[in-house]
Amino acid sequence: MRKSNQKDLILDIINHSTNHYTAYEIYERCQIVLPNISLGTVYRNLNKMVMNNEIERIKTTEGYDRYDNKIKAHHHFICDKCQKIEDVFEPIVLNLNDYDNEVTSYSIMFHGICKDCKRKEENYGTKRK
Repeated sequence: MRKSNQKDLILDIINHSTNHYTAYEIYERCQIVLPNISLGTVYRNLNKMVMNNEIERIKTTEGYDRYDNKIKAHHHFICDKCQKIEDVFEPIVLNLNDYDNEVTSYSIMFHGICKDCKRKEENYGTKRK
């Protein structure tokens, strides 16, 4: 993949954020620096970077993808209520010695209810009683 200002900017936005932006959110941030960048350019660059294993595409139940860096290996927790995505840096040990396959990469996605949504439910339940 050839170097470009657009690609560098998109990668910089993804690599320096703790958020897991959608393509449109990345596009909005790119426009601050490169006002003439198109949404199509952002999508094309994101797809190439995913194919080149430079970034990770996170499929969500919201109907659109989110993107994350690959600076440090990690997993994700997705809240089933608010769809917030949190990074999980806890090491996970898998014993794959019994399999004849060669694992080259893997992705683990945890689903549940985040602490903020749990707190809201608890507060709502307390006020109703």
